Amino acid sequence: MHIHPAPAERHTLSVTVDNEAGILARIAGMFSARGYNIESLTVADVTADESISRITIVTSGAQANIDQIIAQLDRLVPVHKVADLTALGPHVERELALVKVAGVGDHRIEALRLADVYRARVVDATTGSFVFEVTGASEKVDTFVGLMREVGLVEVARTGVAAIARGREAV
Repeated sequence: MHIHPAPAERHTLSVTVDNEAGILARIAGMFSARGYNIESLTVADVTADESISRITIVTSGAQANIDQIIAQLDRLVPVHKVADLTALGPHVERELALVKVAGVGDHRIEALRLADVYRARVVDATTGSFVFEVTGASEKVDTFVGLMREVGLVEVARTGVAAIARGREAV
């Protein structure tokens, strides 16, 4: 009998930590030591006194492996709370990207038309280029960037995923 490994699923983890030097490196090192890729990583202060940060990590793996990572994260001293937003249910994820597109004539017109469809804002413009700001789910950002490749994509800067659980309670 051949046993197939469990399929890798995308998971969004929310990790609340003390805002101290080295914690991000320790968390990232824990993932790399176990051979897990971090697809997206964002960090920001979440308290007025800047003592607590929220780290949002998007990774893929079988549920059992994700559970193991969560347990190991929970054991790190500066970690207050770890939540698998994917497993908890409904949550909101957004990403922001700055997308530079160069073009003239029809390519310029098409870039502006597509930006309007994707609700991307022009945040900088010259006679030969635009910088668009697009926000939304990662899939929306991926699609917009792909379309811009066809009309003169120059470069992209992405923030990574910010995520939060729905409902009245903090996670």
